Amino acid sequence: MPTDTWGSTTTQAARYSGASVLALTMGDDSGLAGTPRVADLDLYRLPGFDLSRVCGLLLGAHLDQIFLRRHQGLLDEFISRGGRLAICGQVVLPFAAGLTPFVPLAYRNVDDLTVRRVGEHPVWHGVDPHDLTFRRGVAGFYGRGYYPALPPDALVVHGLGPNAYPLDAIYPHGAGEVLLHGGNDIWGYAGDTTSAARMTPQLLDWIMAEHGGAKR
Repeated sequence: MPTDTWGSTTTQAARYSGASVLALTMGDDSGLAGTPRVADLDLYRLPGFDLSRVCGLLLGAHLDQIFLRRHQGLLDEFISRGGRLAICGQVVLPFAAGLTPFVPLAYRNVDDLTVRRVGEHPVWHGVDPHDLTFRRGVAGFYGRGYYPALPPDALVVHGLGPNAYPLDAIYPHGAGEVLLHGGNDIWGYAGDTTSAARMTPQLLDWIMAEHGGAKR
């Protein structure tokens, strides 16, 4: 298990003081440095971290899913008590309630990779699906697969291609919610010059707005 070089307990306390959202990382950073009330946390420190004042966890596309699955109970309890989990990437080993494996899309053309809005949610308010379909003129960055077996009470926001295979969805668990995105990290679009940049602040607003209760 990786070790960290975070310094003194005082330094660590100062680093997480006031953080409402934790972005889990593995030897890198989330790119959210300087964002108010957000802090990076090394994934392997999660089991020993006090989450009582945290309302949201950001789980990027390249985390250790074997480790996450080993600690599914911790994640499920966090959601159940009102926390919000934002999961990006391709889930191979389900590690939280309601998750099922990601399925790569057998796409043939751009139309198969076109992001289609099928539901409304504040995280994507004002975001043009065209800006998700294309990034720097190339289709497929936002997602190239889907989650076919979502919970029955899931809200699907975006689908891929003519069949609108589920790409973005939100579903409740206990008093909290899970946001699932089958592609690159949503917060990786924060610096974009298109409407896609709206997703990061709106994601954080959504996580912080309803701490303690699930609401869509």
